[in-house]
Amino acid sequence: MSKLSRMYRNQTDLNFPAYWKRVLMVSVALMVIGALSLLTRGLNLGLEFEGGAAWELPRNGVSVDETRDVLDGLGLGDARIQTGDGILRIRAELDVDDPKVVDVSAALADLTGASTDEVSFDTAGPSWGEEITDKAIEALIIFFIVIAIYITLRLRWQMAVGALVAVAHDLLITVGLYSIFQFEVTPATVIAFLTIMGYSLYDTMVVFDKVRDNELRLSNSKMSHTDIMNVSLNQVLMRSINTSVTSVLPVLSVLIVGGWIMGAVALREFADALLIGLIFGTFSSLFVAAPIATWLRERSVDTDASSTRQYRLSEAVKRRDQVAGRGVTTVDPSTAIPPRPRKQRRK
Repeated sequence: MSKLSRMYRNQTDLNFPAYWKRVLMVSVALMVIGALSLLTRGLNLGLEFEGGAAWELPRNGVSVDETRDVLDGLGLGDARIQTGDGILRIRAELDVDDPKVVDVSAALADLTGASTDEVSFDTAGPSWGEEITDKAIEALIIFFIVIAIYITLRLRWQMAVGALVAVAHDLLITVGLYSIFQFEVTPATVIAFLTIMGYSLYDTMVVFDKVRDNELRLSNSKMSHTDIMNVSLNQVLMRSINTSVTSVLPVLSVLIVGGWIMGAVALREFADALLIGLIFGTFSSLFVAAPIATWLRERSVDTDASSTRQYRLSEAVKRRDQVAGRGVTTVDPSTAIPPRPRKQRRK
């Protein structure tokens, strides 16, 4: 039977702990690169977060340099120009009442040969974006607190820590990729970020629920917690893959049909972030949440065993002191002289 057939039948026997350290090193490297990009380049925030005015119209073969020359003549040399999918997008820090708005629309229409009806104009204030950001951060904090309490009560605190670290891992990598490739961050992107957390947590809970069942079923065995986790991951591997595939396919359809074919920008922005999060959500449940929960569990068991040995030793010392206090002589077996053997009588 081939490896794919065995995987489809849930008959895999992969040694997940052997890959954990190397995979975690790759994850840490990705997060470090993303963090450096955030510190140096920042995020490409959309109009709703930065405020200002934005124009969108058919490009019709016009280059960025030609567009820049026209904007320089209007005093908008610092405007941001983006091209893609045959669309020309310009963003500048202008108020809706600024007289330059009409001049820019007319100049862009003349440059591209488009009619004034084809020139889309929009404006927003930065306060609205700040309100969205504050509410997103507030929702994120509440989400983490509620989920931590739920997983701790239903499973164990070690699993709660592993699940929350996996969710944070997915968010950091997704935001880091947005910073590296300078994808635009819009309200639709923020909604996708929040959706990523729910999916990542769902896949992690599937893994941990199987671990709990195996711990009850294999409670009389001498398997370590790492071995039980490895068995559980092999059992849920195909389920995680199937869940990911069935989740990614609708997102791809939204991205291809809605974003690229129909030109719905909001759908494309939502699908881009969601696609990245779904891929890393499946990855993190197997290679981030599982090893962290296992390491914490093994360390907790070792600490409990050490505490038990320390308690037994202290009790033995107390009993020895009590015996010595009553005047009873205690003999150390290691220093005691063995008795002389008795001679056998002759018959």
